[in-house]
Amino acid sequence: MIDMKTKRHSTVSDVIAVIRKAKRVLISGHIRTDGDSLGSMIALARLLNQAGIDAVATGERKGLGGPGFLRGVELLVAPEKVVKKSFDLLITVDCAAADRVPEPIRPFLATLPVVCIDHHVTNSRFGTYNWVEKAASTGELIWKLARRAKWTLDQVSAEALWVAVITDSGRFAYDSTLPSTLRCGADLVKYGVRTSLINDKIYASFSSTNIELKRRAFRTLTILHDGEIASVSLTGRDFEETDGTKADAEDVIDIPRNLAGNRVALFFYGNEDDHAETRVSVRTREPLDATELVKKFGGGGHARAAGCTIYEPLTQAKRTMMKSVEQWLYDAPAS
Repeated sequence: MIDMKTKRHSTVSDVIAVIRKAKRVLISGHIRTDGDSLGSMIALARLLNQAGIDAVATGERKGLGGPGFLRGVELLVAPEKVVKKSFDLLITVDCAAADRVPEPIRPFLATLPVVCIDHHVTNSRFGTYNWVEKAASTGELIWKLARRAKWTLDQVSAEALWVAVITDSGRFAYDSTLPSTLRCGADLVKYGVRTSLINDKIYASFSSTNIELKRRAFRTLTILHDGEIASVSLTGRDFEETDGTKADAEDVIDIPRNLAGNRVALFFYGNEDDHAETRVSVRTREPLDATELVKKFGGGGHARAAGCTIYEPLTQAKRTMMKSVEQWLYDAPAS
């Protein structure tokens, strides 16, 4: 039986001990699945099943963007279907807060012991067991877990973790990249990871939907303070008319971020109706900490990449955030 007593600061050894007591495990990533969340889910489910532990990963198979080519995606069970099944342990990967868990899965948070595995410094430690550790990606933590538990990696699980690691580390270029990140990558390559193919699938093969969304976003490009602040936006209508999803616009934030001299890049996506909410993605350059900007809106993430939701229509949300950014930059140290 798994102890339900909450442990805010758990170790990899704690996580292994809990998993080994489980008979049927449900694995969930976060809403609006990205490469790290998806790769971590696929790899962990495969590793557990190969170790003789019945595990199911839950998530939507559509709208996954570039990482959607991964083997293992076909085994994902939709959240609406998985709630009808029984489990004795829930593992969340790459989820910084309970409200980042897909809505159909949230009732399990109150009925099952929960292992939270995450690398976000803003993690709220909502689980029963919380292994939150500084790393470039959650995929790196799953790799560490597999190594410590002596679970066997293969090409499928290694490629899933490779996608998790490279998408969250910017192909080992972001300042979140640590020596351990490179050791993880070097080890994964041993299992036949098709690095060139994966690079092509994610970074060099754009759908017509992605291109059209970026074309529309370029039209909205707003530049302030000699480029220090730059933003783009997309509306719900943009996504409807292109039949696109957030995954199709994953790299739209690069439009303002790639501007020379940019310190704060923003991507807004929402609707104009009175009851809308607007999602905001933020990218910053050193020494600016993006989490400091978004925390006043209840958001979180990483020092250079964070996000939040502003419960206002798009136009008003842009004004609200821009005002906050200008004041924040005024108070911030020079780069």
